[in-house]
Amino acid sequence: MEYLDFELPIKELEEQYQKACNIGSESNVDVTATCKQIEKKLAETKKKIYKDLTAWQRVQLSRHPNRPYTLDYINAICGNTFLELHGDRTVKDDKAMIGGLGKIGDQSFMLIGQQKGFNTKTRQYRNFGMANPEGYRKALRLMKSAEKFGVPVVTLVDTPGAYPGLEAEERGQGEAIARNIMEMTRLKVPIIVVIIGEGASGGALGIGVGDKVLMLENTWYSVISPESCSSILWRSWEYKEIAAEALKLTAKDMKKQKLIDEIVKEPLGGAHSNREETFEAVKNAIISSYDEFKNLSPTELVNKRIDKYLDMGVYKS
Repeated sequence: MEYLDFELPIKELEEQYQKACNIGSESNVDVTATCKQIEKKLAETKKKIYKDLTAWQRVQLSRHPNRPYTLDYINAICGNTFLELHGDRTVKDDKAMIGGLGKIGDQSFMLIGQQKGFNTKTRQYRNFGMANPEGYRKALRLMKSAEKFGVPVVTLVDTPGAYPGLEAEERGQGEAIARNIMEMTRLKVPIIVVIIGEGASGGALGIGVGDKVLMLENTWYSVISPESCSSILWRSWEYKEIAAEALKLTAKDMKKQKLIDEIVKEPLGGAHSNREETFEAVKNAIISSYDEFKNLSPTELVNKRIDKYLDMGVYKS
């Protein structure tokens, strides 16, 4: 188990608890009272730390190395019904963007999302979850297939941004993302978007337009990362915590500004602290969201989605 800086008091108490339990099991000394006391203090400390996290701490939790990624959610929610589909039929198969058909309960979905790696080798293989233009074109191809067969779409967003390399720009990164945004606004099947980690810039928007946009509690969604914002404004990453607060990028901020529709609560300590509970919460949120839109006609669905996005940013002076 890895701990973030602000989680170190929890680490110390957990180590104390483990030592006390080991002493009890290795000797005849009764340490039940001590263990209960440490356990109580541990629960109180966790509650205190996670009760009021700062924006930067939530950003750190969204990047936690033990946090589940897209394939973890898909495998847990769909089981062995998931069939991955590959390629954009133009350039190649982008490993940072995955997609395919899967069943949640009795309903089939087209599931699409960015996939990060869990070690050095897989991070390079998945390009750190940063898709090239062919990744977004693959996503669009799968969405169009879903539309053709009347299958609802679920997208799982977790990316530090679209890949900013020269070759990506040469192959039309901006155009690919812009086309996805346009096509998603008029797709004739329900689209449910779930932000499961980082939701950065156009990389997130390329699969982020939906009838229902959900955010896990400890995730972020913004035009720029706190570090990049800090480096632009202050020429240094030292002000990333100030930038994180100013950007209003947390789930609560997004909900308050009506840029997302619902916050999915995470277990105490983050999604990685109890994966099964997190998977169940996301599964229930997807099913509930689909139930809201499944009986709408394609015309009603598209009109409602377009109106939703046209209303964003409108205010009366």
